[in-house]
Amino acid sequence: MPAIFITATGTEIGKTYVAARLISSLRRRGRKVAALKPVISGFDPRESGTSDPALLLNAMGREAHEAAIADVAPWRFHAPLSPDMAAGHEGRYIEFDAVVDFCRRAIEAAEDLIIIEGIGGLMVPFNTQATVLDLIDELHIPILLVAGTYLGALSHTLTAFEAATGRGIETAALILNETPGSPVSAAGTRASLENFFGEVPIILLDHGAENIAAFEVLADLLS
Repeated sequence: MPAIFITATGTEIGKTYVAARLISSLRRRGRKVAALKPVISGFDPRESGTSDPALLLNAMGREAHEAAIADVAPWRFHAPLSPDMAAGHEGRYIEFDAVVDFCRRAIEAAEDLIIIEGIGGLMVPFNTQATVLDLIDELHIPILLVAGTYLGALSHTLTAFEAATGRGIETAALILNETPGSPVSAAGTRASLENFFGEVPIILLDHGAENIAAFEVLADLLS
C-alpha cells in the first residue's frame, strides 16, 4: 500500500493525532513514511511550531521550519473555517486540480508509504465545486476514517462511510477516537457500528491512554 488518506466525520476529531502516532509506529518498524496535509485553515504563522503540519514533521523526524511546513502544507489559510471560506477571506481560490497534482506527484515520489491528511470532514468543500471526497476519489487510494463517540457520531460515521463506499473508495479501517465526557459509551458505539461496517476493522482509541496496541494494529494493516 503506497498511500493512505486520513479523513474524518468532521473537524477536531483527531486526524492529526492519528496520523502522527501512526507515522511514529511505522518508523519504529523501519518504514520510510512521508506525510502531507495539503490544505490547512486556522494556521497562524506565529504558532507554526504547534500546527498540524509541524506535528506531522516532528513525527517524521524532520525539523518544522517554515520551508518544511510549506512543503507539507502548501495551501495555508488563517481563518479557522472550511477551506473554501478561509480562502475567500483572503481573496483566494483553491484550484482543485493543483491540489490533486500536488498529491499525485508526492505519491509518485514517495520511497515507501505516504500518509495524506485531509482537512475537516469527508465532505468539506475546497471551492465551489470540489470536496475532500472528490480529492480522495481522484487519487484512488484507501482511507482511514476517524470518528468520535459523541452522541450523534453513529449517523455522522455511517453517512461518511456510505459516501465513500458509494464512490468505490476502500475504507481500510474505522478509527473511533473516544470523545471525553460523552454520554454514549465508546464500546457501545463500536458495537453498533460493527453491524454496518462488515469486514472493515474498527479500532478504538481510549481517551488519555497511549493506545500503543491500537497503533500497532494500524501499522500491521499498512504493512
